Amino acid sequence: MTTELFPVPYGVAPHDPLLSLPKCSLHDHLDGGLRPQTIVELADEIGHDLPAADADGLRAWFQESCDSGDLVRYLAPFEHTTAVMQTSGGLQRVAREWVLDQVADGVVYAEARWAPEQHTADGLTLDETVEAVQAGLDDGIAAAALEGKTIMARQIVTAMRHADRSEEIARLALRHRDNGVAGFDIAGAEAGFPPSRHQAAFDLLHRENFPVTIHAGEAAGPESIWEALQLCHAQRIGHGVRLLEDSEISDADPKLGRLSAWVLDQQVPLELCPSSNLQTGAATSIADHPINWLKSRGFNITVNPDNRLMSGTSMTREMRRLVDEAGWDTDDLMWVSVNALESSFLDFDSRLGLLDDIVLPGYERVS
Repeated sequence: MTTELFPVPYGVAPHDPLLSLPKCSLHDHLDGGLRPQTIVELADEIGHDLPAADADGLRAWFQESCDSGDLVRYLAPFEHTTAVMQTSGGLQRVAREWVLDQVADGVVYAEARWAPEQHTADGLTLDETVEAVQAGLDDGIAAAALEGKTIMARQIVTAMRHADRSEEIARLALRHRDNGVAGFDIAGAEAGFPPSRHQAAFDLLHRENFPVTIHAGEAAGPESIWEALQLCHAQRIGHGVRLLEDSEISDADPKLGRLSAWVLDQQVPLELCPSSNLQTGAATSIADHPINWLKSRGFNITVNPDNRLMSGTSMTREMRRLVDEAGWDTDDLMWVSVNALESSFLDFDSRLGLLDDIVLPGYERVS
């Protein structure tokens, strides 16, 4: 069993000064961030065949498989991570390690996004899956505290957009809103499965004053973002990288479309995931990623890893790429970190406490 409590994130230099910056991660899939050695060990326990026999080979296979330029193909390797997350023990271990890996990455607040309906193949009920994940998150937070580390973590319960269980999953989220579930999402193949397909679930959550973020504007265009915001009451947009397709972008005379202008004026938070977007074909390079133009215009952008295993990334690596490949500086990183915390589904008093006690002082020490 893996024994290192806080392993340095993959692809990050141990002494990178960005590693110690306090971060807030809003878009990080639980089943996309497993430790490769954990997958190997859990797969061996249940007799699940993997495409590689050891952790290093498995990590390389995941990243190569996800470098497809297509969202549907990017999602296919998740069959192996979800396969080892079908028991309470497996879910609890994965969630615990997910928290510890956040701590190692300098993250002080994180939302674990995952779909309970994908974890009942071995007989767990939906409620049991949520309880197992929460137990793992709590274990990770407690283990970090024993080492003098502060982190807060919440669940984002997700329904699969190609299925017909969104209202059932919405009710599941509401049942556990006082036990760690902070929000609701839909995920999966975006094209052909618009947010409005799940209108009943979103209307229910809206009536119950429950936070919503929706994957939109990644594999589908601005119309997906419009539905998420105007029909389905989303408070945040997952990805949103294709938002600018409704605008005329030029250095001389940029003209925002109606949707982009509304998102800017309302300061709708955008959960941008630069490295992941390169893999799915939603962007061509970090230097040319829409996040840079959005930042220059004052959109409410946040930086996120999406799937740390599949993209070989972390919050620190995303920040390092933006610094090295797009010319960002510490002030930019502080701005998106504050944006993320203020846009989180954490209660106001806790947000304010993290901001005043940890996030702002952490950036002031390096400024």
